[in-house]
Amino acid sequence: MSALIEKLKEFGCSEEDLSRAVERFLNNDAFYERCFTKYLADASFKSLGEALKTNNVADIFNHAHTLKGVTANMGITPVYDEVCIIVEAVRDSSIVPEGLDVHYQNIMGYHEKLQKMVG
Repeated sequence: MSALIEKLKEFGCSEEDLSRAVERFLNNDAFYERCFTKYLADASFKSLGEALKTNNVADIFNHAHTLKGVTANMGITPVYDEVCIIVEAVRDSSIVPEGLDVHYQNIMGYHEKLQKMVG
């Protein structure tokens, strides 16, 4: 098992989620790590923040839903949990509920910690 996978376990990713994620990447740790780097560069992280600033419900949902999918595929449990809160809060809403910025800040705090793992 790669050093990155071990760091992700320490970060709080569930072993089961990571195991399934690595399986999706053909049980190839190097391939997973290359994709992890691309995951961290996903524009949806920044775009979600911009959508939250403008209270654009449709954009919030779309960017959060994109992050939900890629985060689930990567097995990054702590980020996934926060993104799910945002997705569900705006799924059938025409207004942005208060407090979503806190979840976004949590996501970006996790994002910063994840970036330090690879660089």
